[in-house]
Amino acid sequence: QVQLRESGGGLVQAGGTLRLDCVRSARTFRTYAMGWFRQSPGKEREFVAGIMWSADITSYADSVKGRFTISRDNAKKTVYLQMNSLKPEDTAVYYCNAGYFSDSTYYPYNYWGQGTQVTVSS
Repeated sequence: QVQLRESGGGLVQAGGTLRLDCVRSARTFRTYAMGWFRQSPGKEREFVAGIMWSADITSYADSVKGRFTISRDNAKKTVYLQMNSLKPEDTAVYYCNAGYFSDSTYYPYNYWGQGTQVTVSS
């Protein structure tokens, strides 16, 4: 069983920064790719960023490229999402996910955290 727990959400003004953390409870954290998704009210859950288990492959949604950075620490079983230059349209519930890469595209397994709210005020 893969358990994921996010933290770090909150309220921030536009242009501000936040860092999200996701801790995974599993012995095989190292072999999974990890990703972040987000969902706003009335919208479908969308991909934000993904990182290979070896951290040598990352992928980002166009909307966050240059502003968000995904990283991981396998020893701590933790994946991070550093969010800079936040915009009101980044407001959403952010979910951590375990998945895999195929041809540089991230695909989620059905392993999700409970989500953490990020609100960006204008």
